[in-house]
Amino acid sequence: MNLFFQPGISQGIHHLDREESHHAIRVLRMSEGQQLHLTDGLGTFYVARITKPDPKKCEFEITENKLAKPKKFHIHIAIAPTKNADRIEWFVEKATEIGVDQISFMLCKNSERKVINHERIEKVAISAMKQSQQAWLPKIRKMTPFKEVMSFSANQKMIAYVDSSNPKHLHSVAKPEKRYLVLIGPEGDFAKEELELALQNGFEKVSLGQNRLRTETAGLASCHILNLINR
Repeated sequence: MNLFFQPGISQGIHHLDREESHHAIRVLRMSEGQQLHLTDGLGTFYVARITKPDPKKCEFEITENKLAKPKKFHIHIAIAPTKNADRIEWFVEKATEIGVDQISFMLCKNSERKVINHERIEKVAISAMKQSQQAWLPKIRKMTPFKEVMSFSANQKMIAYVDSSNPKHLHSVAKPEKRYLVLIGPEGDFAKEELELALQNGFEKVSLGQNRLRTETAGLASCHILNLINR
């Protein structure tokens, strides 16, 4: 089943954008009267009927809607973007497929990348949401200084820090059905003063295992672990 995205359905926008219209009409060769499956990215699936098969503005009418089952937990990953843009886009794609509610890009002392293409990353998240047949689009927050991330709210706040003496694994620290915030540092890791500031603001230092992970791998591992403990 092909899933289409229209965030403004609840506001009465009953047509696909130009890119989605082209895919439906030119690529999939859909025609008037055929059924469309859509999501608004806000937790609702829709079934619709094509009323105007225009490849630039495909119009439809809603015939059915269904709320997705709400989750009892919330995953927020704050991550320093990698120097290689492809790797951070890979993280966004895979984390969306597995299940993440919010991604914040974090500017740290050791960050090698200080600018991101927010529009492109949102498109990656939308594509991954559709591919994995989900009704929730993760919130993508633009670059945020580390100090501002300290004020983000969560039931459990954790910082993944490379420390061989740290025995607490994320899997054993995280409790089910909570709002989580996990900080993933840059390729040079967090500065000592950043770690100290996080600990002062209620973050708990956690390990992701004995192996040293790349930034994007650490982010994905955190996301996967938190989903697993809530299954």
